[in-house]
Amino acid sequence: MSETSARLLKLLSLLQTPREWPGSELAERLAVSPRTIRRDIDRLRDLGYPVHATRGAVGGYRLVAGAAMPPLLLDDDEAVAITVGLRTAAHAVDGIEEAAVRALAKLEQVLPSRLRQRVSALGAATVPLPGHAPGIAVEHLTVLAAAVAGREQLRFGYRTAYGAPGREPGRPQETQRLVEPHRLVPTGRRWYLVAYDNEREDWRTFRVDRIRGPRPTGVRGPVRYLPVEDAAAYVTRQLSGLAPLYRAVATLHAPAGEVEDRLVGTGDELEELPGGRCLLRTQADSLGWLAFRLVSIGCPFDVHEPPALVAYMRDLGARASQSVDGSTGAAEGGANTDVS
Repeated sequence: MSETSARLLKLLSLLQTPREWPGSELAERLAVSPRTIRRDIDRLRDLGYPVHATRGAVGGYRLVAGAAMPPLLLDDDEAVAITVGLRTAAHAVDGIEEAAVRALAKLEQVLPSRLRQRVSALGAATVPLPGHAPGIAVEHLTVLAAAVAGREQLRFGYRTAYGAPGREPGRPQETQRLVEPHRLVPTGRRWYLVAYDNEREDWRTFRVDRIRGPRPTGVRGPVRYLPVEDAAAYVTRQLSGLAPLYRAVATLHAPAGEVEDRLVGTGDELEELPGGRCLLRTQADSLGWLAFRLVSIGCPFDVHEPPALVAYMRDLGARASQSVDGSTGAAEGGANTDVS
C-alpha cells in the first residue's frame, strides 16, 4: 500500500468518528501540512465519500450522509444486512455489545435516506421475543455512543427509581440532566452510561433504559478522568453500593462443559465435580434473578447457599405447584421439594 493510500485510510477512519475535525488537527494527527489535508479531502470526495466542510475559526471537516453509499464500503443490501445484524448483536450477543453500537453509529451516519427507510421498516416489522431485561432503543444507544466518541455534552430526561427527597415516596420522578458522556457499559441484563454530571459536579452512573430523549448539544467537554481504573470497575462499585449482593453456591447435575455456554452472569465460576456434576458460584443483586438464572440453565441442581435463596426457591416451587395443580395440598407437597 502506498503512503498516500495509507494516509487516506487513516483520514477516513478519523472522519468516521461523529464529530467535526479542524483541518489543523487532522494535519497534526497525520503529520502532514493543511494543504495536503485539503488535497486528500478532495480525493475522498472524488471516491464518493460525502465530506462536508465548514468555514470559520471553529469550522472543520466531517463525514455526512450522502446520496449513495461510498464505493469502498458496502452495497445497499450489505449495508442493510449489517445494520440489522448490528442492532440484533447490540441486544443479543454477549461480549460484542459496545463494539456493535460503535459500528452502528458509524454506519448509520452515512446511510442515505432510502436505506434508512428500509432499516426502519425492518425494525418496525420485527417483534423481538420479550426477555427479562428492560427494553432499550438502539437509536438512544447510537446517540450515546456518538457523544462518547466525540466527547460531546448531552441533555436528557432521566427517570429515577424512587421519588426525590421531599416528594411523594415510591413514585418515579424525571429530572433533566446535562452530562459529559464517558463510556457505555453493558452488564448482560442492562446498559449503563458513565458520565460526568455538570450540575452535580461529580461522576454518575445512568441506566440507559431510564434515559429519555438524549440530545447532543454540540459542545465538547474537557478531558476528565474517572476516580477508578476504568468504567467497568466504576459501575461495579456503584452498583454494589446500591443493592445487596447475594452470592450463591449450587451443584449442577451436568458436566461443566455442557452448561458453561448457558451462563449469563458476570463473574460466574464453575468447578468440575465427580459423577458428571459441577459446582457453580455466582452472584446477583436479587434472589429472583438468582432463581431465574439457575432454572434457565436447564438441568437439575441443588442450592447450598445462601439460606435466603433456599427459602425463596422452596416458596417459588410451592407457588408454581399450586398454580398448576390448583390445590393447596399440591402446593404443600411442592414446598417439601429437597433444596439443600
